[in-house]
Amino acid sequence: MPIKINKETCVGCGACVAQCPFGALSLVDNCAFVEETKCKFCGKCATVCPCEAITVVKEEMKVQDDLGSYKDIWVFAEQKKGQVAGVSFELLAKARELAAQKPNQVVAVVLHDGCNAEIEKQLISKGADKVVSVSAPELKDFDDLTYSNVLYRLVKERKPEIILCGATTIGRALMPRVAVMLKTGLTADCTGLHIDPETGLLIQTRPAFGGNIMARIRCQNTRPQMATVRHKVFAEAEPDPSRSGEVETVAFNKEDLSLRSKVLEVVENIGEQVKLTDANIIVSGGRGMKGPENFALLKELAEALGGAVGASRAAVDAGWIPYAHQVGQTGKTVCPTVYIACGISGQIQHLVGMQSSDVIVAINKDPECPMMKIANYAIEGDLFEIIPLIIKELKK
Repeated sequence: MPIKINKETCVGCGACVAQCPFGALSLVDNCAFVEETKCKFCGKCATVCPCEAITVVKEEMKVQDDLGSYKDIWVFAEQKKGQVAGVSFELLAKARELAAQKPNQVVAVVLHDGCNAEIEKQLISKGADKVVSVSAPELKDFDDLTYSNVLYRLVKERKPEIILCGATTIGRALMPRVAVMLKTGLTADCTGLHIDPETGLLIQTRPAFGGNIMARIRCQNTRPQMATVRHKVFAEAEPDPSRSGEVETVAFNKEDLSLRSKVLEVVENIGEQVKLTDANIIVSGGRGMKGPENFALLKELAEALGGAVGASRAAVDAGWIPYAHQVGQTGKTVCPTVYIACGISGQIQHLVGMQSSDVIVAINKDPECPMMKIANYAIEGDLFEIIPLIIKELKK
């Protein structure tokens, strides 16, 4: 969708340059010039041009021929050492809701090395109607090239209508590759999924423009429709051991093995040690903590409550606490029973990551900040006086 500028009618007034929100336009030789690497094709320049010298040329979208042959909702069941990631169980529960509106089968796809013989039964008990299982020693550790080759082959053969995956480190490496190979769309970090009752398409909701708007996206011309979702966005269903389902074992094709790279060793980093997304109680600190040494106070409170320590992006960017503790749009999405925000103003980017908490407690000097307004319990005052008092009462 290129931007075309008619040099004969352009008078170099600069109206488009002033209005471009992305800084993609400039004046060269008294004529508007667009830098395509910066242009987002919003079309605002064309609407403000007094000479009508700018035209947004929309490319005709090609519709895939065999859309009607795609069916079923797939969930990529991410696993490490035979343990399925919690976000995969959450997506199975959401897939059941979506499948009830189609209707479609819910299919869990798992790639593993066979170290957990119960993994297929576990997926069925959590909502899968069918499990497609590919087991081989070569799949023990995640390799983006090998995994994407295997998943691509399965999709081309079986034609799922929808594919869901967790927006984890693995999901963010795997799904874009598969989407490019399939020449279809992918919506990342979704916070909402539902079926449009009129079109039957998957409507994918996600924050955009720094969380200032919620974009609703659909993939109407190609299949499958693909989306990644963060941990704790949807509720996980209770396991039902009485559920029955089909398990299909698919042989690993040696041609899918990546020859470019080989995993020599997997070393757990601090991000895997900090189980922030699994904590029932989280104590988070922001810019109001004033320095890294004061996070010891939050750690003491978290230990007294049996919880974990979180942080806002401002605290992480300042180097006060590692990124593994960050909550928000560019950090982790959490859904604890209790979230205690200490010295956090509550910008939308942070709220996106924790607003689903059951109970929110805010401690802040500013009663008008967003966090204090959304909190169930807002405590106005100096956190360095309030938190020690809370710890003292808890220790009693």
